[in-house]
Amino acid sequence: MSTIITHTAILTARQLRAFMRVPAYLIMNLIQPIIWLLLFGQLFKSVVNIPGFSGGSDYIVFLTPGIVMMMALFGSAWAGTSYIKDMDSGVMDRFLTSPTSRAGLIVSSMLYQAVLTVVQTLVVLGVAWLTGARFAGGAVGILVLLLAAVLLTFVFAAFSNAIALLAKQQTALIGISQLISFPLMFLSSAIMDTKLSPAWVGNVAKFNPFEWAVVAGRQALQDAPDWAAVWTNLGLLAALVVVMTALATLAFRAYQRSV
Repeated sequence: MSTIITHTAILTARQLRAFMRVPAYLIMNLIQPIIWLLLFGQLFKSVVNIPGFSGGSDYIVFLTPGIVMMMALFGSAWAGTSYIKDMDSGVMDRFLTSPTSRAGLIVSSMLYQAVLTVVQTLVVLGVAWLTGARFAGGAVGILVLLLAAVLLTFVFAAFSNAIALLAKQQTALIGISQLISFPLMFLSSAIMDTKLSPAWVGNVAKFNPFEWAVVAGRQALQDAPDWAAVWTNLGLLAALVVVMTALATLAFRAYQRSV
């Protein structure tokens, strides 16, 4: 176990060092979410006055958890690109012929994406605060929001890694990520209260892991959170993390057999 932890820490640090050499990556990942937050926050701020809207009286407060989860989803959906780069450069083959922990290879990628998610989430929350958003849930609510974002990151980072290991091609990973990410985002309450959407959207959203994270984070930021809903959705995300990590492990074994 100590070997796995050590290798995971070293491999995570490796990816963080590579990231620090190109800090513009963080800025590029933040531009779109912040534009969505500011643009959608202004364009749709009047939806809070629509009868039936249950998201409160401030649309920015309603929108912010959705933007955070959107950022976590899109960022983690590209996690597998690091595996493909290592495959193309021969680094992955060297890892496989060394005593490097296979579990460490999988978990380090997920942890690296989680660190980026936390940093980006804090920046988005800061921007939302500057626009006037105030979150009644306080520090506890923000911590739960971060937990939900990290769990969502783990889910899709593991899934992205599995796709990369099986497909072994950047174009395939990009296509599958785009095919999955956008429907998950729009079939949720990230941007609009599902009570104002067609009934089938709300029904589909109940089985959408992206929606689980949005609901958990949004509820936790309210002045009177529905903690049952928060912990239920966090539990579902945690269970899915286990499933996706197992899938990534199986994909890794399949990749090992193919090389």
